[in-house]
Amino acid sequence: MSMKARARMLPGAFFVSLGMVKKLLQQRRHTGDIAPRHHRAGRKPLIVASHQRQMRALLEEKVDLTLRELREALALECSLQAIHVVLVKMGLSYKKRLSGPVNKSVPILRGRAKGGGAGRPGSIRRG
Repeated sequence: MSMKARARMLPGAFFVSLGMVKKLLQQRRHTGDIAPRHHRAGRKPLIVASHQRQMRALLEEKVDLTLRELREALALECSLQAIHVVLVKMGLSYKKRLSGPVNKSVPILRGRAKGGGAGRPGSIRRG
């Protein structure tokens, strides 16, 4: 389009394709609005509100269920990561380690560990 043709166009005119105009008109016929509909795009969630209620009930009953056990109990066909994401959004934590007694024979260090043996006598090489 030439510069003169652009200058003759009305202010606020949009440069869109004919196909886009047809889609907007069709959308206005169906919905009465031409606002963007991005919220309806994308993959539909496999874990819906009813699954979330069931998860919460299962975890209240047995707090140490693993993600795999939750998936099996609900008969979901999704990844463990998907269940983890939903639990985080629900404000629930997940099982972080296997159940069992804490090992009392090895002391647990408190605070940050110093790297490379710093602070121990004899850790510095002398030539």
